[in-house]
Amino acid sequence: MSHPAFKELQQIPGVGPSIARDLFTLGINHVADLREHDPERLYSRINKIRGKTQDRCLLYVFRCAKYFAETKRPDPERLKWWNWSDENLLAKKRKTRARA
Repeated sequence: MSHPAFKELQQIPGVGPSIARDLFTLGINHVADLREHDPERLYSRINKIRGKTQDRCLLYVFRCAKYFAETKRPDPERLKWWNWSDENLLAKKRKTRARA
C-alpha cells in the first residue's frame, strides 16, 4: 500500500514505513496534522485499533513527531525519539526543578 502521505510522514525523524502507516491509520496525512493531536491519545487509539498494546517506543516517536511538527528550528537532540521516553522526560523535569 502506497499513499503520498507516507512519503511526507517519513520525513519525521524516527518514522519509517510502519509508523507512517500507523499515523495514516490514525487520520494523520500531513506532518502539520500532528499539531492538533495529543501523542498519548494517538497511542491509545492505535492500541485499540490494533487490538493490543503497542511497544511504548511508539508513544515516544509520536511525542517526537509532534515536537517536529510544532517547531520551526528543532533542537537536533530532541529529534531523537528515545529522548521522549517517560524516564528521560521525568529526568529532565527533575533537573529543571533542581535549577529553580
